[in-house]
Amino acid sequence: MNMQTPTPIGSYRLPDQVAFDRSEMSLILTLYGRMVAAGEWRDYGISCLREVAVFSIFRRTAETPLYRIEKRPKLRQKQGLYSVIGMDGQILKRGHDLKAVLRVLERKLIRPVE
Repeated sequence: MNMQTPTPIGSYRLPDQVAFDRSEMSLILTLYGRMVAAGEWRDYGISCLREVAVFSIFRRTAETPLYRIEKRPKLRQKQGLYSVIGMDGQILKRGHDLKAVLRVLERKLIRPVE
């Protein structure tokens, strides 16, 4: 018989694996599709780990990711659930609203017309 300790009412238990939900994936893939159409990005990878879900964006498959979009439920009450991290590991934007956090990448799509 498998005995598990019950979770007290009102407390939050982290899932065994963090993942992006359907609405989050829709926002990410909409931006990804526009950047692919613009010739900026070519490949992506998704990792669903115990404490973080990561959407990695690549210019070429064999390279390190240009950007990582991370979802960390433990940071929900602090800096924010979502973050965009650059190639060098620098956090470009962090927040509670994924759409607002992704705007830092949309700026890369806007170019001056000559």
